[in-house]
Parts: sequence; structure tokens; C-alpha cells
Amino acid sequence: MDSWITQLRKGLIELCILNLLARGESYGYELLQALQGIEELVVTDSTVYPILSRLRKDGCLKVQVKPSSSGPPRRYFSLTTLGKQRAREMNLYWNNLQVAIGQLKSGTDGELK
Repeated sequence: MDSWITQLRKGLIELCILNLLARGESYGYELLQALQGIEELVVTDSTVYPILSRLRKDGCLKVQVKPSSSGPPRRYFSLTTLGKQRAREMNLYWNNLQVAIGQLKSGTDGELK
């Protein structure tokens, strides 16, 4: 069961990061704090930063370094056009999957029981 939960979380964290950045640019620690507010995700910095790095390499994120009044400069992430498209596609897939699983659970999927 633990392995299944771990794999599910990994995909959901990417979806959550894209949805957070769809609201506007943010820096890594700010994203981490928002995700840590979702107890079931069990998010750490060693989870978030590799996903941000991969999304940047995939062309989904832009990064800008900006000065910070409370320490070293911060790296702000924002969605590119490709990132916005990926977020839309992932959210559509997630919504369709939720409906299909809901139908399976309720027995309204048209299959034999």
C-alpha cells in the first residue's frame, strides 16, 4: 500500500505545483509551504525542487532571480505557454479520472457487478 501511495503522491505534487503557479509566479519555499498545507501529500524540499527543475528543463517553467529583502536572491518560477497547456491537460485528465473512478465506486459505470 505504501508504494502505491508514494507513486500517487509524486504525480499529484506535479499537478499541485502547476496549479499553484497558474495563480501567479512564486518562489520555491513559498510553493513548498503551500504544499505542506496538504497533509496527505507529505511534501519535503527534496520532493519539490527536483520537480521544479524537471518542469523547467521540459520548458514548462520560466525562472527569474529577484532580490529578497530578507536574505539571498530568490528564484521565482512562472508557467510558460507550454506549462499552462500541461496544467490544463493534467487537470482535464484528473477531472475525467475522478468521474470515472466515482462511477466505478458507485456502480454506475455500466459494467457488470
